[in-house]
Amino acid sequence: MKNVDDLIDSAAELAEHGLSKGEIADELNVSRETASWLVERAGGSDAAETSAAGSTADIHVDWSALGRDSTRLRYAASAMADLLAKEGDAVDLTVGIEKAGAPLATAVANQLDTDLGTYAPAKHQWEEGDIDEQGGGFSRNFAAIRDRDCYVVDDIITSGTTMRESINAIREQGGEPVACVVLVDKVGYDEIDDVPVYSLVDVVRVDRDR
Repeated sequence: MKNVDDLIDSAAELAEHGLSKGEIADELNVSRETASWLVERAGGSDAAETSAAGSTADIHVDWSALGRDSTRLRYAASAMADLLAKEGDAVDLTVGIEKAGAPLATAVANQLDTDLGTYAPAKHQWEEGDIDEQGGGFSRNFAAIRDRDCYVVDDIITSGTTMRESINAIREQGGEPVACVVLVDKVGYDEIDDVPVYSLVDVVRVDRDR
């Protein structure tokens, strides 16, 4: 994807396939607010112009060059695992945040020789309104938390909301998140809720009007 028109077309296609706005945000690696604007713009809604005028800038990250090639994905995961390795070797569970974080977590878990778990965040059910009214959950097809130390893996941090939710969900299951790692951090977190955050790439937005 090279421009906003491409994103609008993609948002429209995903919406036609029944994805929620939260899932569209996940697929396009943008914030929920940006995903909502893209869907409204695709439908020609007047609300899109209004919401765009009052919105803040976002950054779209396209990492499909990694995702579509298993070898490249493995190389990226190896670098992510290397960032986590400084936390020691006592951790025996890697938790991937669905959807895009799951394949990355699989490769990271293989590198670090840990079990694999996955977490589906609340944003996958989000359309409008308060996301706190939604709920996420761990897949029973993968390893359970069971009071274990965990690494948390995702592709992008856009605002930190999903990572914070995942950390809290692990703690509610009795687990202890030791560190998080992502491909790209749009915010530049050093930690979230006292859990260290590592990223291969940090994006810094420069506002020249400040």
